[in-house]
Amino acid sequence: MEETISLKELFSILRKRLVMILVITIGAALVSAIVSFYFITPIYQTSTQILVNQKKQEGVFQPGEVQTSLQLTNTYKVIVKSPVILDQVKEKLKLNMSTGALNSKINVANEKDSQVIAVTVQDKDAKLARDIANTTAEVFKSEIAKIMSVDNVTILSKAEVTEGQSPIKPNKMLNVAIAFVVGLMASVGIAFLLEYLDNTMKKEEDIEKQLGIPVLGVVSHMEEVGTKSGSLSATKRVGGHTIGS
Repeated sequence: MEETISLKELFSILRKRLVMILVITIGAALVSAIVSFYFITPIYQTSTQILVNQKKQEGVFQPGEVQTSLQLTNTYKVIVKSPVILDQVKEKLKLNMSTGALNSKINVANEKDSQVIAVTVQDKDAKLARDIANTTAEVFKSEIAKIMSVDNVTILSKAEVTEGQSPIKPNKMLNVAIAFVVGLMASVGIAFLLEYLDNTMKKEEDIEKQLGIPVLGVVSHMEEVGTKSGSLSATKRVGGHTIGS
């Protein structure tokens, strides 16, 4: 026979396991908060922008000039993170890290059909992230003239660090919120699992469901009453004498 459970029974299960649910949910949120605020190293992000533009010949606009610049932009995005650029950035800033490690800190992107390249750097030191972004842009601007034999790169904006700048990650409040939701879902799941695994019969309805037969009667619980131990004495007279036992 297929068993069904009513909404009332669901709330009854949750109410019975309410303490466990609260402990797990709040505990998960607290652990996430402690880890996010005290153990995860904050990462800061800065960005600089570079414009790629074809030089006009004698001040006359050439057909296809914009399209050529867009094609160059994709090429330049690769060159920005190449060893020929990053090795010089390391040397100028005296960075004690490999070229690969420096490469992993830098992200180069541009919007679709845009000639502007954004060089974004993430690091645990906000000032170092700023210096890497700006130095990368400057080295790229000077080297691209040698590599491509053209001078068509302009630095639009330099990376800056503001007073009290907030880290890009971790998102502490988001981490706590996610942990709270996950803890709540896990604790509710555990509550229903424990209820499912609990085979003890606590009321008449449990017996009827388990055996499929109606309950005819219930034996009430009777408390034991303690009696004082002692011997009962019986007396009788035999031949004018009283004999006690």
